[in-house]
Amino acid sequence: MIVADGVTKSYGDVRVVDGVSLTLPKGGITSIIGPNGAGKSTFLSMISRLMGMDAGTVRVDGLDVTRTRSEELAKRLSILRQDNHMTARLTVRDLVSFGRYPYSRGRLTTDDKGHIDRAIGYLNLGELSDRFLDELSGGQRQRAFVAMVLCQDTDFVLLDEPLNNLDMKHAVSMMQQLRRAARELGKTVVLVLHDINFASVYSDHIVCMQAGRVAHQGTPAEVITPEIMRAVYEIEVKVHQIGGQLISIYYDQESEA
Repeated sequence: MIVADGVTKSYGDVRVVDGVSLTLPKGGITSIIGPNGAGKSTFLSMISRLMGMDAGTVRVDGLDVTRTRSEELAKRLSILRQDNHMTARLTVRDLVSFGRYPYSRGRLTTDDKGHIDRAIGYLNLGELSDRFLDELSGGQRQRAFVAMVLCQDTDFVLLDEPLNNLDMKHAVSMMQQLRRAARELGKTVVLVLHDINFASVYSDHIVCMQAGRVAHQGTPAEVITPEIMRAVYEIEVKVHQIGGQLISIYYDQESEA
């Protein structure tokens, strides 16, 4: 599991993450939701040690992320950031192979190549594997980056806005594949999502952040309620159960007047 204790980050006088303490369960999908500026991406970056903390600790299966060697942490935890830019001209296969660097240091073994092939297949990128990244659509590149993270084969997979640039079909496919990875491969998947309906449908656990703090957390049924959505997002939301799933619908009261 991932345990955060008093995690804090400030920029100047603005406290972006304010003493967050919580435990993210092992296994399944945990989605972190909340309005812009809630501290979601900053918190995820501190969990993965991409960003330093001003205060607090984070432990991943008992390992303090600030004290664990990078080589060891990279075999336990992987992350895909929201802004991914590659200046080198790489093929999809080249990019995905970077996921094996913590193990092979660039000298790919037969086992590494097997992981690469499986990750490419998992994200349905077989026909694109020899294409250059700059020849792909934004959604195709996003899937390639997620394949790279899965290729790293860590117990904990952190993804910041993995649905960026994806149309509805590929967003659904992405969430289905991440759910498969959690269930079939035993991964713990932690996502930052803006779409609360994707969080509701595919998550086992939801953390709702507001103003740098954890406002609510629990199962989708416990978090996705009209009262909580109204308080967090400051808009009127109706929650309907459709096919056994909780779906939030925004409505404009002024248009009903």
